[in-house]
Amino acid sequence: METTSPETTPAPEPSAIAAPARWWRKWWRSLSPTRQDRFAALAPLAAVMMFLAAIVAAFWYLRAEEAEREQEALRRDVEYAQQRVRLRLLERQEQLMRIARDISNQELERAEFVNRAEALISQYPELQAITWIDERRKIRASHAAPTLSSQQLRVAGELLKPGETADTYGLARDLQQPVYAQPAAAKGDASPLLQLQVPLNNQGKFAGVVLGEYSIDSLLRYGTPTEVLARYAVTLMDARNQVLAGTPLPPRNPATQLLPWTPKANEYEVPVSPVGNGLVLRAQAYRTSLGVVGSGLFWLVGTLSAMTAWMLIATWRHTRRRMQAQQALVAETNFRRAMENSILTGMRALDMEGRITYVNAALCQMTGWSEAELVGLKPPYPYWPKEDHESLHAKLRDELSGRSVTGGFQVRVQRKNGTLFDARLYVSPLIDAHGQQTGWMTSMTDITEPNRVRQQLTAAHERFTIVLESLDASVSVAPLGSEELLFANKLYRQWFGSQTAGHLQLVAQAGVLPVASNSGVDDEDGLMGLPTDPLTSARSENAEIYLPDLGKWLEVRSRYLNWVDGRLAQMVIATDITPRRLAEEQAERQAERAQSVSRLITMGEMASSVAHELNQPLTAINNYCSGMVSRIQSGQITEEALLSALQKTAHQAQRAGQIIQRIRAFVKKSEPNRTLADVHSMVSEAVELADIELRRHNVRLTHYIAARLPPVMADTILIEQVLVNLMKNGAESIQHAQRPPSGRSVELRVVPKHTEEGEVVEFSVQDTGKGLAPEVLERLFEAFFSTKQEGMGMGLNLCRSIVESHQGRMQAQNIYNGTEVVGCRFSFWLPLAKPADDTTNSVANEQTPRTIA
Repeated sequence: METTSPETTPAPEPSAIAAPARWWRKWWRSLSPTRQDRFAALAPLAAVMMFLAAIVAAFWYLRAEEAEREQEALRRDVEYAQQRVRLRLLERQEQLMRIARDISNQELERAEFVNRAEALISQYPELQAITWIDERRKIRASHAAPTLSSQQLRVAGELLKPGETADTYGLARDLQQPVYAQPAAAKGDASPLLQLQVPLNNQGKFAGVVLGEYSIDSLLRYGTPTEVLARYAVTLMDARNQVLAGTPLPPRNPATQLLPWTPKANEYEVPVSPVGNGLVLRAQAYRTSLGVVGSGLFWLVGTLSAMTAWMLIATWRHTRRRMQAQQALVAETNFRRAMENSILTGMRALDMEGRITYVNAALCQMTGWSEAELVGLKPPYPYWPKEDHESLHAKLRDELSGRSVTGGFQVRVQRKNGTLFDARLYVSPLIDAHGQQTGWMTSMTDITEPNRVRQQLTAAHERFTIVLESLDASVSVAPLGSEELLFANKLYRQWFGSQTAGHLQLVAQAGVLPVASNSGVDDEDGLMGLPTDPLTSARSENAEIYLPDLGKWLEVRSRYLNWVDGRLAQMVIATDITPRRLAEEQAERQAERAQSVSRLITMGEMASSVAHELNQPLTAINNYCSGMVSRIQSGQITEEALLSALQKTAHQAQRAGQIIQRIRAFVKKSEPNRTLADVHSMVSEAVELADIELRRHNVRLTHYIAARLPPVMADTILIEQVLVNLMKNGAESIQHAQRPPSGRSVELRVVPKHTEEGEVVEFSVQDTGKGLAPEVLERLFEAFFSTKQEGMGMGLNLCRSIVESHQGRMQAQNIYNGTEVVGCRFSFWLPLAKPADDTTNSVANEQTPRTIA
């Protein structure tokens, strides 16, 4: 390269410029003459290609700028057209809403509706039909444009047909606001119509809709500005990209596109509000540019560049031929060297005297010694451990004499850092190209990790065997259709020996083969009835059997599995359950004795309960009879009153019998005779019965029952007994407290309530007595606990048992006025009847009317 003399150099080069120049000169001088010639020949070609690339990049950039400007102009025009169409739709919507408001206010009749519809349709060409539909989907009035097809006409008096219009009708009724419907597919030659349904509201109630139908073609023609229609191919499409109005540009023929990067058609689309995605406005720009194909300058420059490149290529083709042989040799050498370096097995070559003549990179990496440190050495080699020198010398002599082991042998190898690893050596003769043996080739493989894994597997197998041997259950595995015993633990061998007879006996006596399912014949194998589903999804079966030879009860479980050799085998696990069976038999005997004692206790409870509960109806019978006797003696009773009193007395006698039957069944712990019961009737019966006792104590009874209470599943007699008992206890508490006449009252309330268990009906009885002491509240519901001198302590205990048998809850609490106790409140709730209970005893809804005196 030519350099400038020191005399002509005005000043030294700056360091920022001199450093790259020096690096370039150094790099160029380091190249071989052949490479310098190649680069010199390729330089003009590279310059021509760079010039061509610059022309293409400049043309592409200008084309991209032009396309971006066209796209921005198209977007502005389309959004302007969309706003015009939107404003036109909103104006028509406002006019239809005025008609709907007049109809809702009953200011518009059919004739006036038709006149206003005719005026709107004649004034605005996009409006094709206006229809009045009432709340029964009946067409009250309709007016359509003459251009509307007969298939799309709506006749007054007809009902709205099911379809898209009916669906939109239901949506407008639910939303109570105008709803647009996506254009429905037109039938025959009729053009699609856009629908708007405006709901009618008459004093807060839905009264129908006003249906307006638009011509999409007229909406596009009169709503889109003319300057936009002149510049673009404008179309209206639905959500499925089907053209509803307008004519789109035909797709470009791929055969006419000479260049693959020819730009696509400039288009833009936007949904029409307020219709939404159901109506999309799309505009496509007309093609005005000839594109890359019409650019003559581009093709002229490209042709000249291609010719120059072709001429330059011919100048260095001979250089490439000259370098082919050298490149092939270098490639072959590099390929073989790469193969040697990529092998993970260490390779070592020895001559006939045992001198190392070659080692590969893997052997150097294994031992830590470099190739220069190993090549040329004689034994002992540096990677031999000192304590193994004698044995390794003996194995080397065997190698050199040709007595090597076919499967190789294992040795220990010492790394340069002093660590040891296990390796396996394979030795084979080294034959040259003339067929003469020139030495020995040895391959070395690191087997430290496989040895470690093998030791861990052996230790894991020993641990697994120890666990199975120490199990207190017999475990055996045998293949199907064979008498071979694949595995048996210690307990199995103690019980059955080392034969398969015990395994087969357990299988046969337990009968643990899987039962065939009813899903079909394809779920069961024809051979031995085995399941065809995957073995991993099969469930184990178990059975309890007795073996007289062992004198033991065994629980046998079986499972199919794939043995290590692929055979289908059956594993049987037998556990000794003799102590458990003996304990169960003893528990059965104890249960029988406990049942005898329980029956005696139940008889005592039943007698106490019957005496306590019968006191109420018998007291009522006594009151009725005493009243009739006194009124007969005084001559103040009529035949109708006497008949009514006798009927009530007979009813209370019947009620006493029912109480005996129900309490007897209840003490036996059977379910109550629950039916679908009406809460009002049940509470009325209880109030009528308890009012007699409360009047005797001069106590006023008030009750409140919430309206429209849902039915409950209950035994009416038992629940009435609970209410009567609670009201009677409240009256006795007031009598014991000696309250004045103004403070002697019992209040019964029945209201719905929401609890954690769900919706319930709550019954509460509140009195004005002295309340309950804390120690009494803790034991209030215990059996045979009572605060009355003559009480037996069974009333509240039986009441709570009745409520809980109905899946309800009962509680009691004092009522305070400051720190003073002013009464007590007993409450319980019953769950509502479930929907499935509605079909249970439908006759229970009809309560038998009873005469009230």
